[in-house]
Amino acid sequence: MTGGGTFLGDNIATALLAEGAQVSLLVRPGAEDRLGALAQHTRWSTADVWSPASLRGKARLHAAVIHTVGSLRDDPAAGLSFHRLNFVSARNVANMCVSDGVGRMLLISGVRAPWINRGYIQSKRDAEEYLVRLGLRCNIIRAPLLYKPGRSRPAFFRLMSLLGALPPLSWLHLGRIAPMPVDTLARGVAQVALTNQDDKAFYYARDLRRLLKHNAAAQARAGAQARLRPASKNESPFDSLDEDLPFGWTPRDGGQ
Repeated sequence: MTGGGTFLGDNIATALLAEGAQVSLLVRPGAEDRLGALAQHTRWSTADVWSPASLRGKARLHAAVIHTVGSLRDDPAAGLSFHRLNFVSARNVANMCVSDGVGRMLLISGVRAPWINRGYIQSKRDAEEYLVRLGLRCNIIRAPLLYKPGRSRPAFFRLMSLLGALPPLSWLHLGRIAPMPVDTLARGVAQVALTNQDDKAFYYARDLRRLLKHNAAAQARAGAQARLRPASKNESPFDSLDEDLPFGWTPRDGGQ
């Protein structure tokens, strides 16, 4: 998985580990210290997703690649356009999958919403189209804005999150675009990755919630005797994540 040492990447890695998966992380050079406890529980190596040479061979012998790198903000003056931040990184990782013999890629994309920059969405759509043209088996997660539960947020987004989780509004478009907790998205992405579902190309927030609910119900019906004992407040795997981790992963030196 790309994006080791970032807010989104580390949450997804933690969710995968909680499911018993073996996880390899790609970490931006110089960001190794941001891995924290994950450094002890994953295989990790440094790579620059904007440098195809540094990606060569990193995905060999892996079942799938999850690409989390991207940014909601651009900085054209520094050479950090949406195209470079979101499309070029995804293109390079997709080419790594092909050259290393990995047939499946999960892309963390974005959902179109009134409060999301159009340039960001267009760069994500370009990345999605590239994966399809390349012929990769792909699952595309069109994620809404994410937040860490317990953190202060603008009242408008708190209201959107509340309404987006309540039927019948959750069944409508609002259920796709309302901001959602990062740990919920992370657990949903982990389920998509591990269930190897090829019949569905696009996942939205409400799809992830349904998948989590369905799997929880299936475990309950089966008796799930092997389930881990309930964690105390300080034992949740998500509690070890650094709240100050950056959201994305941007190239150094203006993208050079």
